[in-house]
Amino acid sequence: MRVLNIPVAPHLLTAWAGWLAPERQPFFLTGEEARRLGLDTVPRAAATFTPEERDTLALWNVSGEADRIAWLREEQWNALPLATRRALLQAQVRHGRGAVPRVRDFADRLPGLEGSRFVWWPSLLSPAVLARVVAREGLDCQRAAVPEAVWEAAHPRLPGARDLAGTFPHASGPNCFGTVMGAAGVDGAAREWMQRSPFEAFLASRTRPGGRDDAPGTLLVWRDAAGAAQHAGVTLGGGWALHKPSQTWLTPCVVLPVEQLKRFSRTRGWRLHRFRLQPFPLDG
Repeated sequence: MRVLNIPVAPHLLTAWAGWLAPERQPFFLTGEEARRLGLDTVPRAAATFTPEERDTLALWNVSGEADRIAWLREEQWNALPLATRRALLQAQVRHGRGAVPRVRDFADRLPGLEGSRFVWWPSLLSPAVLARVVAREGLDCQRAAVPEAVWEAAHPRLPGARDLAGTFPHASGPNCFGTVMGAAGVDGAAREWMQRSPFEAFLASRTRPGGRDDAPGTLLVWRDAAGAAQHAGVTLGGGWALHKPSQTWLTPCVVLPVEQLKRFSRTRGWRLHRFRLQPFPLDG
């Protein structure tokens, strides 16, 4: 199976299904909402989540006012009155929880869904549905269009780029900074949730300011108004570039035309900076 023009192994599809639609999942509520709906809840502060749950549910976006959690399994969900399910869905959208898609976006694959929103349960998933969920997060990888000569010219500065290009992560965590460092040959970096401090140290030791978008090894680094690095990619040469859009399990390392990658990454308040990657650590 291919998703975003990238082959996906069966074991990864199985993992995606578990991350998207766990058998037991949280519904975020205020205390008043929980009382009104008559649901048993626990304090949100007492709950722990895996990195994959964090990204599936967009936990960074969930309102702090929703300080109670109702944990439900699919059979419990189905046993609730329709009005309660609808109120729960409305509350999840209102509080910013992820994985509450619109019915209309999946009506052709999942006929019979009620209302305007739903949540993912194991019974709703198929490979085709999983593919659509993941494909909605990004752009098709164009790795196959990169000429052999471009890969060969890029290899001295980017020995890890070819292996990373057109791959999905093993889990949540791997991000844009680690992808750039891994492409440059830093062992293990592409599998980590790379933080800003080691990435900035990498920039200081392995790059110099400047570079050209049509040359291999130009790091494209977007910084916010305070100067903090927010996103990064790297050019392969010949008008191609590589990046990983985020740290989530849904986003792969993709190859795009440089201009398309820049448009995709452009964000209000961020400014693009360029750094020229060197093949080996620099002295002084």
